[in-house]
Amino acid sequence: MEHTQTGTASDPASDPASGAGTGGAELAPYVAPLTVPPVLRPAAGDVRRETEIALRPTWQRLHPQLPPTLMWGYEGTVPGPTIEVRRGQRVRIAWTNRIPKGGAYPVTAVEVPIAAPSPTTRPGREGVPPNEDVAALPAWSVTHLHGAQTGGGNDGWADNAVGFGDAQLAEYPNDHQAVQWWYHDHAMNITRWNVQTGLYGTYLIRDDEEDALGLPSGDREIPLLLADRNLDTDEDGALNGRLLHKTAVVQAANPETGKPVSIPFTGPYTTVNGRIWPYAEVDPAWYRFRLVNASNARIFDLVLVDEDGQAVPGVLKQIGSDGGLLPRPVPVDFEGALPVLTIAPAERMDLLIDFGALAGRRVRLVNKGPGAAPGVPDPAGDVPYPHVLEFRVGTSCAPDPFTLPDVLSGSFRRLTHDIEHGHRLIVLTPPATKGGGGHPEIWEMTEIEEPEGLSLPAEGIIQVADAEGAVKTYRRTARTFNDGLGFTLAEGSHEQWSFLNLAVNPPVVHPMHIHLADFQILGRDVYDVTGFDATTGGTAKPVRPEPGGAVPVPPNEQGHKDVFRALPGQMLRVMGRFDGAYGRFMYHCHLLEHEDMGMMRPFVVMPKEALKFDHGAGHGGDHGGGHEEGHAGHGG
Repeated sequence: MEHTQTGTASDPASDPASGAGTGGAELAPYVAPLTVPPVLRPAAGDVRRETEIALRPTWQRLHPQLPPTLMWGYEGTVPGPTIEVRRGQRVRIAWTNRIPKGGAYPVTAVEVPIAAPSPTTRPGREGVPPNEDVAALPAWSVTHLHGAQTGGGNDGWADNAVGFGDAQLAEYPNDHQAVQWWYHDHAMNITRWNVQTGLYGTYLIRDDEEDALGLPSGDREIPLLLADRNLDTDEDGALNGRLLHKTAVVQAANPETGKPVSIPFTGPYTTVNGRIWPYAEVDPAWYRFRLVNASNARIFDLVLVDEDGQAVPGVLKQIGSDGGLLPRPVPVDFEGALPVLTIAPAERMDLLIDFGALAGRRVRLVNKGPGAAPGVPDPAGDVPYPHVLEFRVGTSCAPDPFTLPDVLSGSFRRLTHDIEHGHRLIVLTPPATKGGGGHPEIWEMTEIEEPEGLSLPAEGIIQVADAEGAVKTYRRTARTFNDGLGFTLAEGSHEQWSFLNLAVNPPVVHPMHIHLADFQILGRDVYDVTGFDATTGGTAKPVRPEPGGAVPVPPNEQGHKDVFRALPGQMLRVMGRFDGAYGRFMYHCHLLEHEDMGMMRPFVVMPKEALKFDHGAGHGGDHGGGHEEGHAGHGG
């Protein structure tokens, strides 16, 4: 496996005689070796000794045909180092900002009018001048260890970002089953641009249960951090290597607001570990790949194909998801109920690939994308290039002793609805809803008795019917990040959170992330949401489940998760336990543009003994206690 940071003389694109160039904004796929981030293992022992991880500017070659690109990286690398610890190894990290003041912000940002095919997946600014406010941004950053069970003061609260010379001190107990977390910038209002600069990396916890499986390790365990990017061009149309955040804007359908709707960023170039469309040389043996989708908003539909674009069956297994090992391996044969590996922003997948039967061949991980066949660009232009990563399989290697076990995690326990739990209903609105800012919102809802003479539709009033036709009425209690605190939870309590996604025209998938807790998906149910009237901001008639609309949870989503796709016109039900820490945390959509534009809300976890003295000032809900059977008509 190559660990270099630049192309080699044998790369066709680096040979002037090859004719490859950037004048047509075309880059050759699979000419740069995959890089592997360095591994950082904080020293065990005295927890009072911090490990400093510095944020630094760096110049990185994204592709051999490109000039170096200015980026920011943890320890000056993109992605940052892979941090590796043992379960229960408590560490302190000083995330120190060493990015000098006055330097150029690495990302050029523009908004262009919506068109077909999508202009956001073409390089260049379409003649639009850069956003000067983004260009003037300082290096203001806060790091969130995504998935970590740690106190609110260590979680990377979005407002608590630091500038040059300052450090964010965080302590991580790491008392968690073996898992892949990841860390990234979480600065208020500007996460979408800061992450694009290169501020992300992965974090692994090891434990005895994982060790006992004898999984591929060392050079045969490789992190794969996927992130789509766009690039600016010079006056001749040649790619100049400059990072470009280009989004499309469409006028809101609601004439009352007239506010523009910005479509979240998706770019044409997929980077893997900071390289555009690299290749990896592998042995004909089992490999373990720790996959992270570090994109702003790109949802990947990944397929393993051969050089003719045909799916390669039988060699790929998923063994883990966001929160650790799955109970059993899940075969991925790209047919039937699991045709592709769909991974939304911030989701992780622990994958095994058996290259043993592929000696001497080349196989590719490609992004099928919406509406595209494997290996074929999407006709709508959303996925102009399917390339992700090519594996070049060697012809021989030492005997590989690994055998895939039938059971992965004997400690895993499935949560069920009969566990005593609190319940929350969260509504995800279309972007053009009355009173909104031209973007989707998170509405926290509280059940009310329907008052006499209530005239519907009414802003902020949602009615939900169950399968038997019984109707409950809910009132919106919060819609923006700065509204009053809504959810206060008792530490150690189980909660079911139900997300009702009303965004069906156009359809929007929201990958929802809840800080602190591991969750499990209980189910998804298709709803008729035509009763919601965006022009009034409420339901004219109740939304209701479709007959037979229960959607099976795929086996690779039946483990522990902290990101879950809330699909359009569906009610997503998840359950988790808020244990191991106290403090103020957040939940949000992990489309970074949506998060920055307000799809984020706070919640508080405190000792149940202290919660008894609460007087309810600003604290909505039932504080995580009790089991509200059938809440929102979907209690099963």
